[in-house]
Amino acid sequence: MAISNTTARADKFSPEKFSPVERPWEQPWYAASGPDIGVFGWIILIHVTALVGLAMFPLPGWPVFLGALALAFIGGLGTTVAYHRAIAHRSVTLNPWARGVLTFVAMFNGSGAPASWASRHRQHHAQADTPDDVSSPIFGGFWWAHLRWLWQTGPSPMDHYGRDLKAPSYIVWRYFQVPILTLSYLGPLYFGLAAFFWLGAIRLCFALHAQCFVNSVCHTEPGIVAGEDSSRNVRWLGLMHMMQGENWHRNHHSRPGWARLGWNWRQPDIGYVTILALEKLGLAYDVRDGRPLANRSGRGPLGNSRDADALDPAA
Repeated sequence: MAISNTTARADKFSPEKFSPVERPWEQPWYAASGPDIGVFGWIILIHVTALVGLAMFPLPGWPVFLGALALAFIGGLGTTVAYHRAIAHRSVTLNPWARGVLTFVAMFNGSGAPASWASRHRQHHAQADTPDDVSSPIFGGFWWAHLRWLWQTGPSPMDHYGRDLKAPSYIVWRYFQVPILTLSYLGPLYFGLAAFFWLGAIRLCFALHAQCFVNSVCHTEPGIVAGEDSSRNVRWLGLMHMMQGENWHRNHHSRPGWARLGWNWRQPDIGYVTILALEKLGLAYDVRDGRPLANRSGRGPLGNSRDADALDPAA
């Protein structure tokens, strides 16, 4: 009976069940959707620039190299704490000033505007491992899940996945996206040519692929059929994420409403540690992480009353 159920599930989500319009992964890799032509151009720009930079300055010197790592680390915190845990899953509520700063560094790191990032991520969770998943490697393959979906899926329906993201405090960031990315790409030129490449395009490519590995490598659990959870924890990816916790992806899909991605001391999660620090400073509250209410120091408007497991990630 188990075998027949698995076969029926795989048949239900077979790509042949969907029209070509519903199978964007079958398009040529260069066929960008209308709204995402700019994304495609940006990705080509930073990769070409990064290759030139690596050829000219393969060893930029410790100050430039460490500066690039520091910017990638700070930007990664903006993405994992603000975009992923606070905005997309609402597993923590951030003080508006803290959320603004973290949003800025996430955009400076190339993560895009918060409303589009969060709505696409909510669609991923709501439709995980089905043809409606924006980045499923089960249907589109590795490179679809890793990069191509960024310029070939189009925006997620905001009325369904992002009604709360239509608030001015989120939408306003789309108008700052081009200036912030311009500053991120060209600003390091002030510090010299090696800094231009390493603090700019090379750092942006590194940050991009670190995020993209979560969609590709972290969704390649062997033996999974369409419609089943393909997420997995990937320990080595923690090095690329500088121990910020995003590599514990099976944990995250098991408890998407939790602010904590690493569940024990053997699973480092600096993003969660950052949230706890912000909570102590009064800049974060309503932290949903499985702790009893009595152990939580933050007290926000919701009084820490909502259980993490009860939160719908796509709500």
